[in-house]
Amino acid sequence: MQQQDLSLSHTAWRRMRLTIKAEKAQPITTTRDNPMEEKATTTVPAGYKKDHQGRLVPENLIKPIDRARDELVTEIIAAALPQRDMLVQFKKKVLGDIRAFVELSAEQYGAKIGGKKGNIILLSFDGRYKVQLRNQDHITFDERIEAAKELIDNCLNRWTENSRPEIKALVERAFRTNRKGQLRTAEVLGLKDLDIDDEEWHRAMEALMDSITVAGSTSYINLYERIGDSDQWRHISLDLAAV
Repeated sequence: MQQQDLSLSHTAWRRMRLTIKAEKAQPITTTRDNPMEEKATTTVPAGYKKDHQGRLVPENLIKPIDRARDELVTEIIAAALPQRDMLVQFKKKVLGDIRAFVELSAEQYGAKIGGKKGNIILLSFDGRYKVQLRNQDHITFDERIEAAKELIDNCLNRWTENSRPEIKALVERAFRTNRKGQLRTAEVLGLKDLDIDDEEWHRAMEALMDSITVAGSTSYINLYERIGDSDQWRHISLDLAAV
């Protein structure tokens, strides 16, 4: 009985509010925000709600706890979406401001900078705050990676008797794909660091390097605050999970 009373005290106000809303319910029109999905509108009749399978369910058949859960989740998301949009706009503004400042700084020396550049660190005058902009390229491999793999396999076959097993393990691990079916860039590029004096291996590494394609880049902004008078920095997190 204690557990039941506690449950009622916690959700009674929600049930009452849901009951009132059900009596005054009006048709609800929803639109899909994802541009990749089919653009369409769906009208939900008064007194019904859609379940996760798209079926219309009379509200009087929905358990009070399910209705309360739905309202709670909807309220949280409704409050979160504007915050997400604010962060998007904040990142755009910061990126624009940093790049404009870099161009301004370069103009002091008669230089003109175009396009995205490497990492940039900006410090406040008192050294208390630090802003870091990091650009990371997304590297993929074109069809020439298959030629590289074939040449590498030829080398392994020729070296079967005398090759070290750790080299074969490195090659096999490098060409394993991740869950998305993509090669692990760092491990593939790590093969060129192997000191192997073999003409076919050298051709394989040449094909590997020629197959590299930069598919795009992502800009990351990190904000820091100095901890006291030390040389250590505290990350100013804008990640909901970290605050």
